[in-house]
Amino acid sequence: MLEIQGVHTYYGISHILFDVSLTVNQGEVVCLLGRNGAGKSTTMKSVIGLTPPRRGTVTYRGEKISGLKPYLIARKGIGYVPDDRRVYADLTVGENLEIAERNRDGKGIWNQERVFEVFPGLREIGSRRAGFLSGGEQQMLTIARALMTNPDFLLLDEPTEGLAPLIVKLLEEQILRLKALGMTVLLAEQNQQVALRLADRAYIIDNGVIRYEGTVEALRADEETRKKYLFA
Repeated sequence: MLEIQGVHTYYGISHILFDVSLTVNQGEVVCLLGRNGAGKSTTMKSVIGLTPPRRGTVTYRGEKISGLKPYLIARKGIGYVPDDRRVYADLTVGENLEIAERNRDGKGIWNQERVFEVFPGLREIGSRRAGFLSGGEQQMLTIARALMTNPDFLLLDEPTEGLAPLIVKLLEEQILRLKALGMTVLLAEQNQQVALRLADRAYIIDNGVIRYEGTVEALRADEETRKKYLFA
């Protein structure tokens, strides 16, 4: 469904990603693990077009999308949940959802009522301004807002970062529910315990280079690799 092939991405003259390649098949949750600053967020931004690759290609459903503007990539069915959430602070929860609503082909399953079924806590605070929400509530809102675009594919960038353990557990359950509904997900995450519970396959990135690719089971068994690339 998604293929990243030989991607090199820069911030100005700084070379951040080096020959990054990975694939995500339909219906999978694939995690991209790595320490802080390893290149996870830049990989996600390279897919959605916020930091277009200077070399290499990003292909979605067989179509090259690298080089397209982010809004055009989103229209093709990719939802993006950034690591800094970026809610509209002066708008209510309901308004944040309303402005994102988009039905690409008239057959989309996601609307505000369906989103509230997955995130029932948001229904109770629908009239509250997003700037007054807790970190966990903002994260749920950000994912819900992405779902309102009726994506086929979700990019989740560090969804558990900075959240209390109880909220992390709740968010994990909701991502598993999306997986059960057939959503395809690329999950960038520093919390390896959460990522390995959610994912089918795993990649590890370190200093902008993919260092590992394999099943979650194989990575769990490979303590040496996890210590080398994931532990501080």
